[in-house]
Amino acid sequence: MAQGSGDQRAVGTADPEESSPNMIVYCKIEDIITKMQDDKTGGVAIRTVKSFLSKIPSVVTGTDIVQWLMKNLSIEDPVEAIHLGSLIAAQGYIFPISDHVLTMKDDGTFYRFQAPYFWPSNCWEPENTDYAIYLCKRTMQNKARLELADYEAENLARLQRAFARKWEFIFMQAEAQVKIDRKKDKTERKILDSQERAFWDVHRPVPGCVNTTEMDIRKCRRLKNPQKVKKSVYGVTEESQSQSPVHIPSQPIRKTTKEDIRKQITFLNAQIDRHCLKMSKVAESKEPSQQRVKRWGFSFDEILKDQVGQDQFLRFLESEFSSENLRFWLAVQDLKKQPLQDVAKRVEEIWQEFLAPGAPSAINLDSHSYEITSQNVKDGGRYTFEDAQEHIYKLMKSDSYARFLRSNAYQDLLLAKKKPESEQGRRTSLEKFTRSVCCWRRVRMAAAFHPRGGFLPAVGKVAGGQAPPRPDAVLLTVPSAGRGPGPAESAGGRRRSTSADRASLRGDLVTVKEKE
Repeated sequence: MAQGSGDQRAVGTADPEESSPNMIVYCKIEDIITKMQDDKTGGVAIRTVKSFLSKIPSVVTGTDIVQWLMKNLSIEDPVEAIHLGSLIAAQGYIFPISDHVLTMKDDGTFYRFQAPYFWPSNCWEPENTDYAIYLCKRTMQNKARLELADYEAENLARLQRAFARKWEFIFMQAEAQVKIDRKKDKTERKILDSQERAFWDVHRPVPGCVNTTEMDIRKCRRLKNPQKVKKSVYGVTEESQSQSPVHIPSQPIRKTTKEDIRKQITFLNAQIDRHCLKMSKVAESKEPSQQRVKRWGFSFDEILKDQVGQDQFLRFLESEFSSENLRFWLAVQDLKKQPLQDVAKRVEEIWQEFLAPGAPSAINLDSHSYEITSQNVKDGGRYTFEDAQEHIYKLMKSDSYARFLRSNAYQDLLLAKKKPESEQGRRTSLEKFTRSVCCWRRVRMAAAFHPRGGFLPAVGKVAGGQAPPRPDAVLLTVPSAGRGPGPAESAGGRRRSTSADRASLRGDLVTVKEKE
């Protein structure tokens, strides 16, 4: 069994460093995962769960994993087992199928085991190009099941701006991978999609989560013992130990200075920023994305979960002079997170601001909810305003939220209309210059002389002071006496010049000069 796990770890790895601290940790975790998947030795039962209209293949529950860890690793405290399971999940060996946050929960949450190909022991570091191909591929697949999260959509937009020159290559790669995936079985494709998503949750985690790949344990060890390497992490060359430690005179221990701490902070910041996307702040958009705005229309809870959505909804309520409802709801939500010693004071503040007689921001409650809340305030707690909050929530959901979705402010964000240009038909300077040169050449080719011997008016005009319909059209007044109007003539005896007219004009020019 251990040999089988060693064979799996060797996939895609050329001579791995078994002495590396990271590899030691990975080997221990993979031994646990291998035993956990082995049915013959009492592993965790992997089963297919029937949902309402579909089946969820190859999953285990968080409770099963925690109980297996307590039983097989002699762990007595469930909290310790949950902590160990969270450490394993943070490395990507186990992942929840419906959440991007890699943690372990002791409940009925469904988890799935990662494929050995995506194990961290394979020691390959993905690049931003790989991440761009993956996100681009997600946009081509089943959007109901593989829809991009908000932070993934923002990352895709940044990568598209960063790799604008080779985005066509990235798109072709993603398209080719999608064609290969469509040939696979539906169940197999569903499992592989979730495993690939979990791999990127490890290497490009959700904002606010710890990236377990951004710090190398060996570098931390070298930081503590710089004399064991030829070059320290700060770039200072150190002499390696060529003699026995017995013959080396003992050196006094040097106290850590501010300069050492500053260098250490700089090094750690560089390690943290190693996997971050380097993008200009100019490229970052302050306006919410169109996909983000669409989610606000799915349900009232979506707009309350989004901070930008809360701000937009609050502005709308301020325009209708009913912002106290949302401010009360947010204040009660904040009350539930307050420390116990501050709860009583905060309850009194909320009561005086929203519910007391003559309150500056009084809210509209029914008599039943007001009575219950008045009794609860006497013995204040985190859930004193639970009934009042529920009443205000239903009021906003049925009334204010529906009007917000129909408002011009939300429709403008949803349609993402561009501002119209102040000047219609604006041309670039190059286009203006090109048109002016063409007009000047055509006027010169027309000989610029009146048939009766006089000069034409200024460039761009014809006899009689009337401008032509286009700046590049040259109109000449040709006498029509003695013949009927031709097909090219218009009412009033005006028509466009032809090559015959220009030749006759040149002949008239020669005659005029001879007479002079």
